[in-house]
Amino acid sequence: MNKEMLSTLVNQVIKVDRGGPENTTGMLLAAEEDHITVLTENDGVIYYKTQHIKSITHDSKGGMEFNTVIPENFEFLQGKDFKSVLGDLRFQWVKINRGGPEKLEGVLDEITDDYLTIILNEEIIRVSMFHIRSINYGLKIEKEEVEDAKDKEGNAKKE
Repeated sequence: MNKEMLSTLVNQVIKVDRGGPENTTGMLLAAEEDHITVLTENDGVIYYKTQHIKSITHDSKGGMEFNTVIPENFEFLQGKDFKSVLGDLRFQWVKINRGGPEKLEGVLDEITDDYLTIILNEEIIRVSMFHIRSINYGLKIEKEEVEDAKDKEGNAKKE
């Protein structure tokens, strides 16, 4: 997947992969050389390394459901490459490889070219950078904000 093609899908709803534990549907927020940023309803902002993405699906008729209203002041971490995003997530609770047997949660500590270190309870876990498919952290759009926005829209239409 190259940045040029992925950039054409920014601000549109996409599905990453067709199945399996890493698949998700959400709005593509950004496309960089080695990763994309996707906002999902349940997991918030997810950073996917493009080398591990098997497919991207885009519904040309807009039929994919995404029922999250993004606030005007919504900000998320951005980086020129995946490693710089990881640097910004240092000392935060993260979830790596969202599903499957290799999923992992903990506090992101050290980041090198070859591996990163996660601290979970009394364990220190080193994960190969090559095998990281995705990472997300606690940034989510609260459902209450979504419902409040829908209420405001409904009231505005009635008036």
